[in-house]
Amino acid sequence: MTFIWSTRGRTWGFRFLRDGGIVDPFVDYKRAFAGVEHEREVCRRTHDAVALRFPSPNGEKDSAGRVIPQEFVLFGDLAAQITTVQDGIDNVWPLVEQEFELTWDLQEAPSVDS
Repeated sequence: MTFIWSTRGRTWGFRFLRDGGIVDPFVDYKRAFAGVEHEREVCRRTHDAVALRFPSPNGEKDSAGRVIPQEFVLFGDLAAQITTVQDGIDNVWPLVEQEFELTWDLQEAPSVDS
């Protein structure tokens, strides 16, 4: 499954935790979320990808008290399965939930994992 995943932790700012094997994931991320940068929840198909954003389902908040968003750019078969935010929560979140639980409270952001 190929996807880009961006989020933030309790004390560290936005980082790509998955880069989808793309050298510069920011380019695909920027294109996918163009025009919906400030939307709290997004599920939008663009070209060959799906932009997906939702508040962290477990309610984690950063040190400033802001709910932590989970942002994904989905490709291929995974993108084909996701048509709503709820689809993303049900089918994409389980792919990263445990990893997020282990990393969101770290003092420094973990490195990117393709």
